[in-house]
Amino acid sequence: MRAWTTLCAAAAALALLAALLATSVLPAGRVDWQADLVWHQPWRLWTGALVHWSWHHLLANLAGCLVLALLGWASEPGGRAALAWFIAWPLTQLGLLLQPGLHRYGGLSGVLHAGVAVLVVMLWQRKGRERALGAAIGLGLLLKLLSEQPLGAPLRTVIGWDVPIAPFAHLSGAAAGLLCGLLLLRGGKR
Repeated sequence: MRAWTTLCAAAAALALLAALLATSVLPAGRVDWQADLVWHQPWRLWTGALVHWSWHHLLANLAGCLVLALLGWASEPGGRAALAWFIAWPLTQLGLLLQPGLHRYGGLSGVLHAGVAVLVVMLWQRKGRERALGAAIGLGLLLKLLSEQPLGAPLRTVIGWDVPIAPFAHLSGAAAGLLCGLLLLRGGKR
């Protein structure tokens, strides 16, 4: 549980720090995910998730970090689950290359979807209520992804959002989290 909540706190703190430094010290263009630069500047596989295009965008993802921390506190995912989520972080960003129309990206939402997928894998391997909870969260994640039509347009304008969203990032994160969860949590209670 401690590793999981530490990862949640680190993601939130680093995203907040990036937002505070964005205007003067560290412009977003130097650290956001950019398809043309990712192979020459691989740090963007990590830092791209820390860039947010507005305060609303950042606050929504900070709320997501809090939700994942609370889920981790309640379900005690353990170090292997945290490691799976940590590895899924850059894989989420790497997966964005599969959406050729997405040239730039910023935000934690894909990485947060990876965390949810890791928790689903972990909970599914448990018994009773925890397995049922994992199935319910997994079904909710699947329905959310399908409703966003992630294989459609690379960016979407959504009512209530002040920035366009990139649904493919959510799919990429969920796939990376599922893959890492299946590989690292196979057969283990935690």
